This record gives sequence, C-alpha cells and structure tokens, in this order.
Amino acid sequence: MSGRRRGAAAQPPAAAAQLRDAGRHPFFQLDGYVPLSRGETALYRAVREAVPVVDAAICKLVRLCGGMRAVCRDAEAQEGLDRFLRTVNVGRGQRGIQSFLDQYLDSMLVCGRAVGEIVPAADGRGIAAVLCADAERIEIKEGGSPLDFTLCVRDGDGTVRVPRRQELLLFTPFQPEAGAPYGVSMLRSMPFLADILMKIFQATGKNWERMGNVRFAVVCKGEDGAAARERCAGVAREWSAAMQAGREGAVRDFVCAGDVEIRTIGADNQILDSEVPVRQILEQLVAKTGIPPFLLGLSWSSTERMSAQQADILTSEIAAIRRGLEPVAERVCELWLRLKGYDDQVSVEWLDVNLQDEESEARAALYRAQAGALEEGRQNGNL
Repeated sequence: MSGRRRGAAAQPPAAAAQLRDAGRHPFFQLDGYVPLSRGETALYRAVREAVPVVDAAICKLVRLCGGMRAVCRDAEAQEGLDRFLRTVNVGRGQRGIQSFLDQYLDSMLVCGRAVGEIVPAADGRGIAAVLCADAERIEIKEGGSPLDFTLCVRDGDGTVRVPRRQELLLFTPFQPEAGAPYGVSMLRSMPFLADILMKIFQATGKNWERMGNVRFAVVCKGEDGAAARERCAGVAREWSAAMQAGREGAVRDFVCAGDVEIRTIGADNQILDSEVPVRQILEQLVAKTGIPPFLLGLSWSSTERMSAQQADILTSEIAAIRRGLEPVAERVCELWLRLKGYDDQVSVEWLDVNLQDEESEARAALYRAQAGALEEGRQNGNL
C-alpha cells in the first residue's frame, strides 16, 4: 500500500498554462493624460492620428476655410499684391499665402495656438517669405498689462530666448479663455473618449486574432501516467504535421485510436457588439468638431431639412474661424504695402462657402426674384 503511494507520488502532476500577451493600443499617451496641462500638444496629435474621423474633420475645416483675397485702394498696388499673395514663399517647397494659412489654421485647431514669422527681403523693399513655426516651442511672457506680452522661443537645450523683431512675429490663440493666453485646442475634450474608443478597437482586433484564426484543443481521455503522456506527445506531433500540411496547401487526415476529443477554441464564445458604444463615442467627437456627420461619410439618420440646417451651422462656424485668421492676413498685406511705398489700407475678402446643391440655390434665387416682382407689382398698383 505504501509502495503504491510512493509510486503515485513519483508521477508529475498534470500542468495547465495560460499564455496571453498584455495587449495595449499604440497610442499610450491617451491612458494617462492630464487635461489643461502644458505640453499637451503631443497628446492632441496622438488623438488626431488615432481617430481618423477627427483627422478628416480637421482637414475639411482647413479646406473649407480657404479662399481669401486682399483688396487695397491703389490699382497698381492691387496687381502687385495679388501677385505677392499668389507666389510668396512659405517654406518646404510651397508657395502662396493660402498654403501658409492652411498650415497656420491646422496649428490653431490642434495646438490651440499658431505662430508665424514674416521674413523681410534682403533689400528691405518686400517680403521674402512667410513661415509657420512650431507652436510647441513658443512661450509667452506677459507684461504689466494684458496688452503687453512678448513671444519667447524655447530651444532644444531648454534655454528661453526672446526674438528681437517682435513686430515680425504672428501669433493667434484659438478661443482663448480668461487667464489662458495660449488658447484652447479644439481637441481638448477628446482624449478620454478617444482612449475608450482605442480600447474597443484594440480589444476587437485581439478577439478576432484569437477567435478568427481558428485554434484547436485536442483532449485524450481515459488514460493516465507515462503512457498517456507518450500518446499525447504522438498526437501533438501528428496534429502539428496535419496543420502544417494545410498551410502548405496539402490535405492530410488526422487518425487516432482511443477516446480523443477535438474542439475549436473560441467557437462557442460571442464577441461583444461594439456598434452602439462606438457610435455613441463618435457622436461626441463629431459634435465637438462641428462638422455634419454626412460630410465625414457617416450614414446616420438625417433628413434633408436637417442636413441643410447642419450645413448652415457649419457655414457660421467657418465664418467664426475666418475671423481669427483675418488679422494675420491683414498684417502681412499691410507690411508688404508699406515696404513697397503704397497706402497700407487693406481689407480681406473671403470666398463664399458653398455647401448647398446648385439646383436648390438656383430654385431659391428664382423664388426670390418672383417674390420681388410680385411685391413691385403691388406697390405700382398693377396687382
């Protein structure tokens, strides 16, 4: 009896192991963000890179806000000013003031502020370039009054220097709050929701990786001891050979004797439905951008009248953003006119934002003309 106990004790116990990688979505900055802190620019850029809808919304806002023209008093100066705005160097192989404004507005929306620099020509009789700067390196040194502030640049070694020609620097905060001279990013309230969205997508990808790529569990029943381990090793070799042959395009049958059970791992489990939570999060993100969902390719329930109202609201949003860009464009044009010896009075005109169907606009114009004709007929006594 004691010998049987010693023999039973000598057998190694059966072992079970669970192997699973610690999955984490690549945008780790979203996990431990601190809102309204300095240096949050990298966080907002991660949000934009992680969520394609946010990136598409920013790109559409930048494109829709484009299209400006500067008008001055002198006809001769107007021709030169138009040529300058069309051909001015804005760095990195780009030309034209519109390319500069696109970069400037992109920085405003993402970083909450935008910084630019006017580079005068070597002879002092023109502007050689208008460049955008990295908003993350800019710091503001406030003076004794709200009107007195100085833009400073933080270099790579951490030192802060003050540029001498402050009048050539351009700075615009986006929707600044009281006591917050740096402005507020349009993505300020998105990191928390973006983190949840990334966790859902990451979990969905892991689930499909585990359950979509079929795995099998082969269980040998009714045996124990060394014979069972030897038989399991043989079954494992043959099963691996059968699976390898399947990957190479050949078909091999698996045959074994005894009570062997083969099950598919994960086939009886159900992947959580992510449609409802993903849509709820996307609704919050899209609402913050101000872009109608149908412009982002989201086929949510929307009537024709609702779409027209959303387009009108977007037009007002674009007009508000353009008001923040006007002083920058005016400063560039005024300096060019002064350096050329012209009157520096200039005004900025924006192209109309057309989000409506041309046929609908033509029909509306016809109705307005007919209504005007009827009103004129009543006043003249013809009706």
